[in-house]
Amino acid sequence: MKNYISKGKKWGLVLLVGAICSSCDSELDQKPYYFTDEQILEILNSDKEQDQEKKNTIITGLCAGLEGNFRISGTYNGYSSNAINATDGQDIMLNARCSDMVVGTQQNFTRGGFYINMYNLNNNDFQPWRGDQSTTGYNYAMWALPCNILTNANKVLTFVTEQVAEKGTPEVKNGRAAALCVRAYSYMLLMERYQKAYLHGGKGGEGMPIYKVYGLNDPVAPSSAEETFKFIMGDLNEAVALFKETGKESAGYTAESKDIDLGVAQYLRARVALWTGDYTQCIDACEDILSHYKSFIAESNYGFKSKDFDAVQAGTKEVKAEENAFTFLALNPECILGWKDGDGAGTYYYGNFNPFAGDGTGSNPLYMRVDDRFYNLINENDYRKDNVLVESKDFTYFKGNTHTLPSYTNTKWGATICLQQTQRSEHTNTDQCKFRSSSVVLMLAEAYAEIGNEAMSKQVLNQLLAARTREGASLLTCDNYKSGLALKDLIKLQWRIEMWGEGGIEFYNAKRWNTPIDRAGSKIHWTALSNSTLPVEYMTYEIPMQEYNFNPGWGR
Repeated sequence: MKNYISKGKKWGLVLLVGAICSSCDSELDQKPYYFTDEQILEILNSDKEQDQEKKNTIITGLCAGLEGNFRISGTYNGYSSNAINATDGQDIMLNARCSDMVVGTQQNFTRGGFYINMYNLNNNDFQPWRGDQSTTGYNYAMWALPCNILTNANKVLTFVTEQVAEKGTPEVKNGRAAALCVRAYSYMLLMERYQKAYLHGGKGGEGMPIYKVYGLNDPVAPSSAEETFKFIMGDLNEAVALFKETGKESAGYTAESKDIDLGVAQYLRARVALWTGDYTQCIDACEDILSHYKSFIAESNYGFKSKDFDAVQAGTKEVKAEENAFTFLALNPECILGWKDGDGAGTYYYGNFNPFAGDGTGSNPLYMRVDDRFYNLINENDYRKDNVLVESKDFTYFKGNTHTLPSYTNTKWGATICLQQTQRSEHTNTDQCKFRSSSVVLMLAEAYAEIGNEAMSKQVLNQLLAARTREGASLLTCDNYKSGLALKDLIKLQWRIEMWGEGGIEFYNAKRWNTPIDRAGSKIHWTALSNSTLPVEYMTYEIPMQEYNFNPGWGR
């Protein structure tokens, strides 16, 4: 885990702060590029009343863009166009190696591409989890991206220490809390990807090297998994306390979807606690979030409805992005963290999830599909079943070219007219939601089930099932959704249905549950010919050789 940029007397982000902090004060009355780290530290540690405004200005500069670490992109494998270089692209690729998502059709095999490579389990030569193979670029990107996030967090935390926050303004406290969330997120991703699931062999194993400051650090030997998760939870618990302290009127929750606030801190806390089996903390975090997120996405706004396809193809109906909660945040009361189009939304990587967007060019456009076995598990009274085109359909794009949408194409992100457009076009603009409260409901239901409180688990899950019941149909409950399914298995099914395609969740959950990838018996998976299963052990990525060569502290 390498810190690539050394810390000297003057620091890039601090120079920006210097530019906006210049004043008539003799201490600051100098050219911005001579504004040093030492001056920043002196002001942040000052008890002088006249320095409080300067502190806030410095924090604004230091923390600007921290939320961007939840949607970060870079060039880690040598090809700037590779989707593996972005957080969203990595999430999609991880899901593409699982059971419920089907990437394109057999025709796409000759086309190849990043998503096809990850999806195709039949290619024994492509092993992205390996740290020492020709596919090292994929592995290393999965490693380098969260390490980059860690570096960005520590750039702030090196200055905004616990002591600085104690005597700081609310803005200073919130800045530290946000940076702590970013650092926790980076280590969470590394542990979810590069170590065994905590409850299935990972607890007694290695964790990660713990770096707390930004600079030219000597390599640190990895801590144990237990120590690493203790460190992660320490960051998150401190962030929660800081947000609660400063957000007395709003209880730490803000109205701006892209803000790193108490909701984000509690979401990460719940997810880490569920991963480690700390169900008490998971329940506490989830209940706090759900006390502020009490509404669900409405049926009318839950994706593109398959019943509308014929009218859309005939040109007598349009489905605008402004009508779909997955493409327009104003309709999504569940969004804990997300970005609006033009203000951070990274929609390029989800372009393939909207089968109606763009101009349909290319010999074999990719379409994201659901597995038929998965589809058949969705209750008929569940309107989420409407987000699938069961039969193949011809669709004519705005340029007049027609392509066949293959059977079981998913339309969760479907829209014929995207944001900032008044008619069908080549554009794919949408808003983007990163974390949403339905996943919190599922975490809470699962945590209650794990501690043996089935009554509370059912009570929680029934809220989601009621919200997903088709209008006019009998109310869905845990007791009637699917006959003979145990509660814990029903919770897993609801995870798969509700969070399909989102945030790498299928991959992380399958690993957390110790569930191998299984495509056997599928009529839709086109790589189910020989390698229909993938053992859980291949969900743990190997530490890349670049890290081994840098840090001799790793066990081999």
